[in-house]
Amino acid sequence: MSEIVRKRVVVSGVVQGVWFRASTAEEAREVGVHGWVRNRPDGTVEAAFEGPEGGVDRMVDWIGHGPERARVEHVDVTSEKPEGLRGFEVR
Repeated sequence: MSEIVRKRVVVSGVVQGVWFRASTAEEAREVGVHGWVRNRPDGTVEAAFEGPEGGVDRMVDWIGHGPERARVEHVDVTSEKPEGLRGFEVR
């Protein structure tokens, strides 16, 4: 069984108004990763991914380019203690 990990990411660039949150949630559900995604007032998108290490790493890789219309310029990744989240929500 894989270790459960959690990573929080903040993505900057053209990431709001391009279906970024909905696409992130859809991808996370397909991968089987739990967590959430939200727009921040400064124009960035923040997300938390929690689950098996391989799935979380896959989501961090995916969010580095995001959906087709997004233009990701920078991704800041921080490891955190898992909280036992279930499901994936758009906030």
